Order: sequence, then structure tokens, then C-alpha cells
Amino acid sequence: MKNYKKLFLLGFGFFGISILWPLYNAYVPIFLKDFSLSSTSIGFVMTIDNIFAIFMLPLIGVLSDQTRSRFGRRMPYILIGAPLGALFFSLIPFARTLHLLWFFMLNIIFMNFFMALFRSPVIALMPDITPPKYRSQANGIINFMGGLGALLAYFAGKPLYDKNYALPFWLGAIIMLVASLLVVIFIKEDEKYKIRTGEKVKFSSVFSKSFGELKINLKEVFFSKEKSLLMILIAILFWFVGYNALETFFTSYAKFRVGISESTGAFILGFFSLTFMLFSIPAGIIGSKIGRKKTMTIGLMIVALISLLTVISTYIFKDTGTITRLLFIYFTLGGIGWAMVNVNSLPTVVDMTSEEKLGGYTGLYYFFSMSANIIAPPLSGFFIDKLGYDSLIYFSTVSFVIATIFLQYVRRGDVK
Repeated sequence: MKNYKKLFLLGFGFFGISILWPLYNAYVPIFLKDFSLSSTSIGFVMTIDNIFAIFMLPLIGVLSDQTRSRFGRRMPYILIGAPLGALFFSLIPFARTLHLLWFFMLNIIFMNFFMALFRSPVIALMPDITPPKYRSQANGIINFMGGLGALLAYFAGKPLYDKNYALPFWLGAIIMLVASLLVVIFIKEDEKYKIRTGEKVKFSSVFSKSFGELKINLKEVFFSKEKSLLMILIAILFWFVGYNALETFFTSYAKFRVGISESTGAFILGFFSLTFMLFSIPAGIIGSKIGRKKTMTIGLMIVALISLLTVISTYIFKDTGTITRLLFIYFTLGGIGWAMVNVNSLPTVVDMTSEEKLGGYTGLYYFFSMSANIIAPPLSGFFIDKLGYDSLIYFSTVSFVIATIFLQYVRRGDVK
């Protein structure tokens, strides 16, 4: 694959986004406790980003497909969304200091809106500039950069937060701005998506065409005779349901079921994230060599197996130290499996359409993956309340198995 340099530069867009969200998820719930909100209310606030995502990302993806400007079709959304998203993110600790709930919520709402405004366009740049047969490797590089951003947020965020709780937010906002600026400067869109200076664009026609394209895309999902697109999107929904359930409740499982501290549970998840990042690029290469569907199937079997081994180990072994060591091994391997799944899924979806609709199909991918973020926590929490913490692992395992079954019915989108 040629032009790795350009892909790493594009990866800075995902790098910047991936720095903000771990900081947001780690500290905003703590800030909300200052306002004496219940855990249920805080949980609702923390789903605002997902609510924006499932409604906005499909539409913005299609809208960017139809957009023509002097900067191209994706860049206007980055130029508007990234600076304003960074601004409202940086104001969150200031709103906490003022102790004004309405101002705090206003910042959260606007921050989530502007972050959703440019997510689909910045991700759609990857298939824009990459030929279909190289998209798995390219997505591996993008995910590697995203993982690097998340790790930076986790490791650098704590010492900064200990000095001043505003510092991670300010530094995160600055890094995202610089990263987005690198994308705008160094990634050049095709001239056919640009207009000359002084040439006018009718925005009413752009919006009407976008809604028309969105309807067509949804028809292709649900009413097409060939069901590959629907099958891969349902598989994506189920594997993200399984993943998000584990991500949400694993530290609770570690503390209340296994008997280890929540910080150790988080550290285990950190190893999962680390091997995911390190294996992102190899996962893309494997997908291009043996096929994306086969690679994703193997990856799903790995994550399902480590989930099952987790619960089996808690029954066989009674020594907490032994179980902890095994969990480190399982989740280290799980990160490898998850990379094989995640890196090859978006290229599979976008390779089912034409160049003119890449943004719309990117939006469909995020609609189904983000929907899982809304479904998984309350549903898995319900099973935990009714059946105990072992049900979390069974829930995730079953979700991964169902995803594997749907994946077998996908007939398009593989490397040609």
C-alpha cells in the first residue's frame, strides 16, 4: 500500500477525537455528582453523545457526500465541528467551577453536537483516499492512531487531573485542534468535490438531495433483495452490544464477583486496549490477505472464547491471584481478537457502495455501532440485577456468538 504517510496524517483526526472521549467518560460523571444528581440521571446525561450519534451521523455522512465547497466535501464539517467541539469541551471544568447546572448541561449538549458534526466526514476521508483493496490496512492505521490517543488520555490525564482538574480538558482540546488542523492542511480532497471561488451552492438543494440519499441508503439496508448490508450491520450491532456491556460493567464484575479491586479491573481493560492498538495494523494486513469476513470470524471466536474462559475460571479456581493472572492473559488475547473484528468491519461496509456514497455508508456503520452503546448498558445491567454478575459474561458471549452467525450471511464487501 502506497502513501502510509498520508494515512498516518489522516489518523491524527481519529487521534484527536480519541483523546477527548476517554477524558469525557472518566471525569464528567464525577463532575455531575457535584450537582447532587442521581446515578440514573447521570447515566442519562452520559448517553447524550450516543443519542446525537445515532440521529446525526447517518445524516451528516450523506450530507457530506452531497457537499461541494472550495475546501472539498468533508473539510467544511471538520473546520466547523472540531474548533467548536474543542471550545465547549474546554469550558466543561469552568462550568463545574461556576457550579451552574444549566451552563454545565449547555456545554455538554453543544460539545456533543459539534463532535457528532465532523465524526462521519473525518472517518469517511479514509475510504475517500484509499483504494478498496487497501482499506483494511488503512483502517488498521486509523485505529492504531485512535488507540494511541486513548492511551495518552488515560496515562497523561491522571497526573494532569491531580494538579488541576481543568488541565486534561484544556490540553485535550488543544491536541484535538492541532490534530484536526494537520488533517485539513495535509489531506487534499479530489478537485471534483471542490468549487471555484465565487461559485454559489444552493444549500436547499444539498439538504433535499441528502435526505433523498438517506432514504435510498435505508432502503438498501432493509429492502434490498441481497441482504449482505443488513447482515453486516446487525452483526456490528451485536458485537458492539457484547463489547459495551463488558466495557461498562467489567470493573464492577472484577470487584463484586472476582474479589479484586476496580482499579485492577480497569488495568486489565487497559491491557485489552493496548493489544488492540498494537494489533490494529497487523489485523488490517491479515484481513487483506485471507479476507475480511474470515478475519472477523476468527476475531469474534477469540473474544467469545475469552469471555467464556473468564466465567469458567471463576468456577474452577478459588484463588483470587490465579484468576487475576488468567484475566490478564485472556484480555490481552481478547484485544488481538477485537482488533481483527473492528479494523475490518468499516471497510466491509463502505466497499458495498460507490465512491459518491462513502459518507452515507460510514454514517450507517456508526448508527448501528452507536445504537449498541444505548442498548447494552441498561440491558446487561438488568440481567445483572436479576441473575448476578456471571450473567454479564454470558450476555457478552451470546452477543458475540449471534454476531458471528449473522456475519456468515455476508456475501459482499470483502477484499477483491
